[in-house]
Amino acid sequence: MAAFSLGFFSLLLLLLLLVPLFLLAFLAFIVRPRPAKVPIKNRHVFITGGSSGIGLALAQRAASEGAKVSILARNTSKLEEARDAIRLSTGRDVAIFSADVRNYEAVKEAIEDAGPIDVLVCNQGVFVPEELETQKIEEIKFMIDVNLTGTFHLIKAALPGMKNRSGRGPGSIAIMSSQAGQVGIYGYTAYSASKFGLKGLAEALQQEVIGENIHVSLIFPPDTETPGFAEENKRRPRVTSIIAASSGAMKADEVAKIALNGIKSGNFTVPCNFEGFLLSIATAGLSPQRSFLMAFVEVIAAGILRIAGLCFQWNWYGSIEKCLEEGNSEFT
Repeated sequence: MAAFSLGFFSLLLLLLLLVPLFLLAFLAFIVRPRPAKVPIKNRHVFITGGSSGIGLALAQRAASEGAKVSILARNTSKLEEARDAIRLSTGRDVAIFSADVRNYEAVKEAIEDAGPIDVLVCNQGVFVPEELETQKIEEIKFMIDVNLTGTFHLIKAALPGMKNRSGRGPGSIAIMSSQAGQVGIYGYTAYSASKFGLKGLAEALQQEVIGENIHVSLIFPPDTETPGFAEENKRRPRVTSIIAASSGAMKADEVAKIALNGIKSGNFTVPCNFEGFLLSIATAGLSPQRSFLMAFVEVIAAGILRIAGLCFQWNWYGSIEKCLEEGNSEFT
């Protein structure tokens, strides 16, 4: 009997070792697209929303790593200030372009003037938090036009030149989403819709451009300390602030560092903090995955994170119910 028990446990231990190894081998065989590296040095990096916040921090980092940087924004004076700041901190000059991403012809003209792009970073974004019922339709359209349609404009204008980069190595299209593009949050109805749309865009686009050696990255920052962040907070419904506080805020330079590393690694999904990492696993679904090790983590952790997600929902709905019980139906 003792010998039988020893043999049984030995077999069980062997299976426990072999099953993960088999799964790892299987995932290494099937993950697509294959791993890729996107160099930055001596390459043209075009960044929208580049006059402040995450965009400016990205431009400074890319320039410091030897990239030829172009930045686009609406405000010419802010662009000039950004150019001077980058020149002062890195010793490198940058090209500036003033255009509204909602205007396709203006975007197309700016990109044609800039020349062929190796790395396109669609970083522009606007955020106006409010409940759908009371939010003005103009604000809703504004967020969708800038965050979603503006990204279509940029990519469509840049693609012909990016596809004709003969002999210039891997290219990248990086899209700045948000953790509100991974999970819907009270008060972010319109904003989340504009950011959720970017995921569908990125997933389909990656399939369309992989044959051109162009790699798509979808970046998910949390609340970030940018010039507009304080103003946005003033309009947040109270329950929105309670829910969003669970993730915390990051500095623009921290987000830029993680985002640029993700772009250079060719990662499709680029979370920016631990909560974002968990969200990226919980919402992986049918998204591309280049790393078989991350695919292994996604497979193993999916069930556990579903339970964690339900716990978060329980907490969030508890916050909403508490506000209702306090008679604060406006959540302000």
